[in-house]
Amino acid sequence: MTNHNEISSFIWNVCDDVLRGLFKQHEYGDVILPFLVLRRLDCVLDGKKEDIIKIHQEYKDKFEDTSKIIHSKLNLKFSNYSRYDLNRLKQEPNKLSDNFYDYLSSFSTNVQDIIQNFGLQKHIDKLDSNDKLYLLVEKFTEVNLHPNVVDNHTMGQIFEELLRKFSEMSNETSGEHYTPRDVVRLLVSLVFSQDTEKLSQPNKILSIYDPCCGTGGMLTIGKEWLKKNINEKIDVNLFGQELNPQTYSICKSDFLITDEQPDNIKLGSTLTNDQYSDGSRKFDYMITNPPFGVSWKSEQKKVVNESNEDNGRFSVGTPRVSDGSLLFLQHMISKMETQGSRIGVVFNGSPLFTGDSGSGESEIRKWIIENDWLECVVSLPDQLFFNTGISTYIWIVTNKKNKTREGKVQLIDGSSFHKSMKKSLGSKRKFIDVEQRDDLQKIYTEFKEEEFSKIFDNEFFGYTKVTIEQPLVKDGNVVKDKKGNPKPDPKLRDNERIPLSEDIKEYFDREVKPHLPNSWIDSNKSKVGYEINFTKYFYQYKPLRSLKEITQDLLELEKESEVLLNQIID
Repeated sequence: MTNHNEISSFIWNVCDDVLRGLFKQHEYGDVILPFLVLRRLDCVLDGKKEDIIKIHQEYKDKFEDTSKIIHSKLNLKFSNYSRYDLNRLKQEPNKLSDNFYDYLSSFSTNVQDIIQNFGLQKHIDKLDSNDKLYLLVEKFTEVNLHPNVVDNHTMGQIFEELLRKFSEMSNETSGEHYTPRDVVRLLVSLVFSQDTEKLSQPNKILSIYDPCCGTGGMLTIGKEWLKKNINEKIDVNLFGQELNPQTYSICKSDFLITDEQPDNIKLGSTLTNDQYSDGSRKFDYMITNPPFGVSWKSEQKKVVNESNEDNGRFSVGTPRVSDGSLLFLQHMISKMETQGSRIGVVFNGSPLFTGDSGSGESEIRKWIIENDWLECVVSLPDQLFFNTGISTYIWIVTNKKNKTREGKVQLIDGSSFHKSMKKSLGSKRKFIDVEQRDDLQKIYTEFKEEEFSKIFDNEFFGYTKVTIEQPLVKDGNVVKDKKGNPKPDPKLRDNERIPLSEDIKEYFDREVKPHLPNSWIDSNKSKVGYEINFTKYFYQYKPLRSLKEITQDLLELEKESEVLLNQIID
């Protein structure tokens, strides 16, 4: 077997042969993926085992960790000095469990990190106590995953295919760690397509970073898209950080078995334990799908402390504690290169408009728009994700807009660019196909007003929130203060949002004064706010369906109902 589909199918069938009845379906990936990694590592080390053992024996009394010496002498990224591998473990079935632990503990530190965070040990005990460990080892040794047989690209395809299937089986939680690939491919096409000319240059080297990298799909698909669509010879360095230990292990092991740089994947909270906190560590491109509407209360103290620092990532403001989405965007902005970086992020609707003037969310939007970093927002169809049916949006942010985009923001309505799935996967009932993705990319790159694209000046998204007061009246008389000015009636107090593009006095005289002739503005309470509300700024431009069209649809529905009813009666 050398074809990735054949190998994926074979390994998938191992689940039925060995795991069914012993593990729940959503646990299959926790067992199978680590074994896939172990088998690949064994095959990569095939023919080098004796040399590794020899060097280890030579230096084990001098150094606690001999892996660096082994790697240097044999030009390896990892090693295992045990005399066992999966094939040799089968030769002593009565000692399989003990020997298996000897085998695992003899891997180099970088692989140990993966194994420990996978939590593989508890699964081995369960397999062994149910007489399934030998069978699983035997099954995996039937697959030859040597790089001469299965190259890195094919290995990545196998891993991706299995990961997709396992995620679909666990769709109630998969959305936390696995972004649907149709969404990822649209995101990376939007992020990279604007830089086609720059990325086509020979000997080009660039970095891509994902602060919520999950299983690493955005990073690997981003690299794949670049090589396929822009520059086959481009040198791409991938970096990421992930909070969940098991998901981190999946990502890091994928990098290890596909000859990426696994040490570039870090474990920990991006918000409070930034593993790339070195001020000089910047990235050319950043892409991510942070968790939707997830509270950051457990990290509130550290985040707020950093927000009080003059140069802290969150110094411009913090969003409400119930949703940390905008914190991740602030973090990525802090990683932008001075010569220009591009960011693509998937958000729900909350970061667009939640928070009134003066709130943390509004201050963050104000900061981004006034610095002319927001380039485009694309509304996506609902029901695209495994674990939620809510509408989502792609933000494109950059500190190096081209001349035609300077001072402007493009809004793209992509909500109708989808097809229905034949079979739902949790909440995912729609997908974006290649043609629709290309259409959205074209709308974006052409940058012009049309049915699905609106372009606004930056200030269009800002407003001044003013307080409108009316006089307090008692017994038919206006109550005045000591200076002779009318006192405001708190019960009649109201607020008005005046666009930044409008003169406040002219707007007040035109829109408010004719209706409330005795009113005035309390200028001491005025605040500037920003929102990016598709309902206000986009959908209002869509032509409404006529009453005739709606009536026709109702008549058609009534006819269909009558036909169906007659069929039932017959």
